[in-house]
This record gives sequence, structure tokens and C-alpha cells, in this order.
Amino acid sequence: MNWQNLLSTTRFRMKDGEIVPTVTPSTQEGADALRTDFHIDYDRVVFSGAFRRLGRKTQVHPLAEHDLTHNRLTHSVEVASVGRSLGNRVGVMLQAGGFLPSENTPGDIGSVVQVACLAHDLGNPPFGHTGEDALRDWFRRPENSRYLQGLSEAERNDVQTYEGNAHSLRILASLEMYRNKGGMRLTAATIGTLLKYPWTTLHPNGRKKFNIYQTELPFIECVAEELGLLRLGTHHWARHPLSYLMEAADDICYALLDLEDAVELDLLSDTEVESILSELTFTESTWHAQSSRQRCAMLRGIAIGRAIEDVAQTFIMHQSDLLTGRFQGKDLIALCSPEVQNTLEKAKELARTRIFRHHTKLITEIATFPCLGMLLDLLVPAAHALIAHGRTDIRQSLALDLLKNDDPVLPDDTLYQAYMKILDFVGGMTDNKAAQMAQDLSGLGMLR
Repeated sequence: MNWQNLLSTTRFRMKDGEIVPTVTPSTQEGADALRTDFHIDYDRVVFSGAFRRLGRKTQVHPLAEHDLTHNRLTHSVEVASVGRSLGNRVGVMLQAGGFLPSENTPGDIGSVVQVACLAHDLGNPPFGHTGEDALRDWFRRPENSRYLQGLSEAERNDVQTYEGNAHSLRILASLEMYRNKGGMRLTAATIGTLLKYPWTTLHPNGRKKFNIYQTELPFIECVAEELGLLRLGTHHWARHPLSYLMEAADDICYALLDLEDAVELDLLSDTEVESILSELTFTESTWHAQSSRQRCAMLRGIAIGRAIEDVAQTFIMHQSDLLTGRFQGKDLIALCSPEVQNTLEKAKELARTRIFRHHTKLITEIATFPCLGMLLDLLVPAAHALIAHGRTDIRQSLALDLLKNDDPVLPDDTLYQAYMKILDFVGGMTDNKAAQMAQDLSGLGMLR
């Protein structure tokens, strides 16, 4: 792989049933000259409905009422900020080493990583990772297997394995802006950087993590060829090197920033968080901090800065392996200094033992399964009746009308297409919307 191809600004769209490239004209004037192709990508993500809905989706604490608690939107903005800093620093070092193409600037690297970070959680369903588990669980239950008859193995795996990473790609490539005609039509460089798991559910690890549904596979075939991503197997490519920076930015933020939520919710003390950060901040003075929480925030900022510096240097040290595909199965943080590794691991361990298993969080997560299950209990049998038997009863017809303002299930859809539309609908809901709809459909909402 080479940086010339990996930073491609080519966009793809559907025309006459085929995926075709669209190259931005090189002669831009006026205001357009001040906005690079990657800035356009950024703007398209920011102004999308999927991005706005992240404001009501779980980061760690479902339906949190505390004003300072992170949601998926604030998390994504913070990850994008760290990603931009990482990309800019790497870009400067690539340029200094003579690796950056002459037509690109260090800021281009920062912008590409920033956009991928901004978009990386667009596909997360309501209630976060527990929502993913609930959607997978419904389709994997033995009593629901009859609805999967007639699907291919890959299609069956897709609907049984709702994956936020794959749905993020689906939103960008198919659903937002130009629905089923190229989606947001972002640059190939941005799409490639988003692919943390560039394979389908047929990959050996595909039932756990993957980025590519069958619906987006033809699109990714074109993007991968444009970028020159190494093909490692059937529908399996080497990762874009910049995806490792996106991954590192996400790891840094959820390890360190989620601790602040726990402090705000009185699940952890300030001194516990300060102790976690001490290995990266022991030489810094925070005597002028006005409160313990302000001191905690200052130390967090120092720790993030140290981690950014370390990760960027690690990226450059392993650039050759990243470009030749020999870095597969590794992550940058695992090769950083012991101080960075230890700090992030201690933060994650504290979150696992003191935050993720807290009873207030557990109760909401348990409720996620009947909440989302109720929606699928209604919609999937209705779609199956329409597609497989050509008819629905009155209740099923009313149920399918819920999708009419999004992407309605049509009689000539395949079962796979119909189920993906249902997963788009349910997965696209905010926490509040899903909880409210489940309550209303139960009949309890009529008593208000």
C-alpha cells in the first residue's frame, strides 16, 4: 500500500445500477478552495440526522439524567478531537520523512482521521452494546429460526449479528443523503479509515466483529481497489493504516473520559481517578486547580496529551508494517510505552469492576432485551408474512406502516432486504424513542 492511493479523494455513487467513481474537480475557486475534500466529508457527517441522533444514544450509562454525562455524540466529538491531533502529528512526521505525497498536507491526515472518528459510532443502536446484544439475541433464538429460512449463510449471519461498526458503514455508504445511491458519498480515504474490521460475517471472527454487510460489499470492493488495500482473503482486506489512529483515539477516550462520568455519578472518587492517571502525570503540577474535580480534569488532559504523543511515535516506528499488511492483529496502544499501556488498562479495569456492573446500569441493560425484543416481535413476523406469503393481517399491516417514513418494506423485497430495513429502523432509534415506542406498543402508553 502507498500513501498516494491511501489518501484518494475519489467518491462513489450508484448510476444505472452500477457503482461508479466521482472525482472532485481539481480547479476550485473562491470559498470552495478553502474547503478540502476531507472538510466536505466532515461537514456531511456533522449535518446528518444519524449524527444528531447520537445525542440521545448511550455511551456507557443508558438514559442518564445527569447533564454532564457523556452520550454517543459528545463521545464522538471528543474522539474526533483526539483523532485529529493524532493525525496532524503523524502527518507532520510523514512529511518530515518524505513519505507524504506532495499534494497533501499534514492537516489532510488529521482531517481524514477526524472524520472517521466522528462517524465511527453512527451505527450504534439504542442502549449501546447491550442493544447490539439484544438485537442479535432475538434473531438467534431457536423459536425465531423459522423467519431465517431461505436466507444464504452470509445473509443469515448478517441479520443475526447486528454490528455497530457495520451499520456505521451502512449509514455512510447507503442510507444517509443519497439513499441506496451512494449514501453520503464520502472520499475513499475516509471510508477506508473507518474500516476497523474490513471483512464480512463469513470471516472466522465475523460473528463477533466485522464492518461489511452483504449490502455494502460491492461498494467496499470498489473502495478497496481504489485505495490499494491488500486483499488477505475472500472479502477480507488489510486495514487502512489510518484506521489504527481512529482505533487508538477511541481507546484513549473511552478509557479516560468515561471515568469522569463515574465521578459525576458518584460511582468513583476523584482520588481514585487521580491515582489511575498518576503514572502519566506525576511530573505535572496542578496546585492552581480550584477543586478536586478541576484537578482531575486537568490531569486527564495531560494524560491524553502524553498518550497522543506516544501513539503517534509508535505509528511512525511501525509505518512499514502498517503499509505492507504485517501489522494485522495488533493495535498501536499495545506497542506504546509501559506508562501509557498501564494507565489505559488500569482505567478499563476500574470501569469493568466498578462501573459496568453497577446495579443501576444492570437494571436498564436487562430491560433492553424486552424493549427491543418487543419491536422485533412485531415487525419481523409482519415482514415475513408479506414477503414469504404475500399477505398480512390488519395488525401486521399497521406494524409495517411504522417504517413508511423511513424505508418501507415492499412486497418485492427479499427477506434479507426487509430484515435489514427493520434493523435500520430499530437500530437508528435513540434510547428515548425505543423505550417510548415499546411502552406505547404494549398499550401502557394509552393510560397517560
